[in-house]
This record gives sequence, structure tokens and C-alpha cells, in this order.
Amino acid sequence: MILLTLISCWCIVGNLLASARAESLQSVLARLDQGAASFRGMKAKIRKLTYTAVIRDTTEELGEIAMRRGKNRDMEVRVDFSQPDAKTWAFRGRKAELFLPKINTVQEYDLGKHGRLLDQFLLLGFGSLSKDLEKSYIIKLLGEEILGGRKTSKLELIPRSSQARQHLAKVEIWIPTDSSYPVQQKFDQGSGDYTLVTYSEIKLEPFLPDSAVRLILPKGVRREYPQKQ
Repeated sequence: MILLTLISCWCIVGNLLASARAESLQSVLARLDQGAASFRGMKAKIRKLTYTAVIRDTTEELGEIAMRRGKNRDMEVRVDFSQPDAKTWAFRGRKAELFLPKINTVQEYDLGKHGRLLDQFLLLGFGSLSKDLEKSYIIKLLGEEILGGRKTSKLELIPRSSQARQHLAKVEIWIPTDSSYPVQQKFDQGSGDYTLVTYSEIKLEPFLPDSAVRLILPKGVRREYPQKQ
């Protein structure tokens, strides 16, 4: 009887200590706010894994990303993929451009009313204020995970608007306990499809030039407008 009592007490103490070590949702959001207050720009290596459930296909792309916040809090983003095929995406306001160097062609897309949605999806955790996230998402703390040797707090975000849920069922974000920025995001499109984005070698860059976030195009590049075809 005494042994059982001691074991029970030990378990209770262990649970209390574990709870004390675990982050709360509010502490994670407070860290995001701390990072957002000083965020101006960043560069990192990026790994993008896309899974299509209906054909059980997984594709992987590797490259680098740069993003910059403007004076009006709008974001500019450029992603240079080098593997398996070279291509560059650039996002600015309501416009997205895709440069395909093999055929020296730029495809331009008008994001229209989806421009703001793209900001919400692409930039979650980078310069995001918790009050803005809570307006757009129902946020839940899923617990802690070790990712790449670092302890992270994992958040689940479910879009509040039906319009957003047409494009995105939920997002999961992994934020290291010693950082204010995510190292991984998982975008669940529903029906088993998802995109997993992993960041490494993140470097804060408060003074990124235009050339870091906008396309640098060669002479003779052809411009296409797929939406008008």
C-alpha cells in the first residue's frame, strides 16, 4: 500500500513538472508578437514537399526564399527553386510571377481578391501578429515536438472564413521554443492533399534590396498571361 502511494505521488509530481516545462498557447503567441515587432525581412533555405492523395504522388523542391515587409506592412516574396527544375516565383501585392529560365518565359497571374489570402497562407509566422492570426484562424496548441534536433511548439490553425476553407482546411506550424519564427509549416488542402514547407538557415535581413525579392529578368524574356488564354 505504501509502495503504491509513493508511485502515485511520483507520477503526480512528474506530471506537474512536465506541465511546468510545456509552453502555453499564450506564451507561444507572445513570442510570435515579439518577433513580429522587429521583423523586416528574412532569407532561408526552403524545402517544399507536395503530396497528392488521389495518385499517391509526392514531389520535392529545394531552393531559397527571401521576403521583405514594406512600409504599409505588405509583403514581397521571392522563391528560387533550384531542384529538380530551376524556376522562380515572385509575389507582390495582387500579382504573382513565375519565371521559367529554360524557356526564358515569365508567366504573370493576377491574384485579384485572393491576394490577401495568399499573404495569410504564405507568411504565417513571419511577422504575423497574434491578434491578426486570431481574427483569421481558430488557434490550438497541439503540444511539443522535436524537429531537426530542436524542441518546437506545434500550432494548429483552422481558417474562420468559409472562403479561406475552400482553399485550405487547416495549417500546422512548428515554432522552436528558442525562436519567434517557424521552421516548418504544413498546409492541409483537404482530401488528403497537403504541402509541407521546411525552412533552414534562417537569417533575419532587415534591409533587403529590391533585387532580393523581385525578379531579375534576362533580355528577350517572353511574357505570358495564362489567365487570359
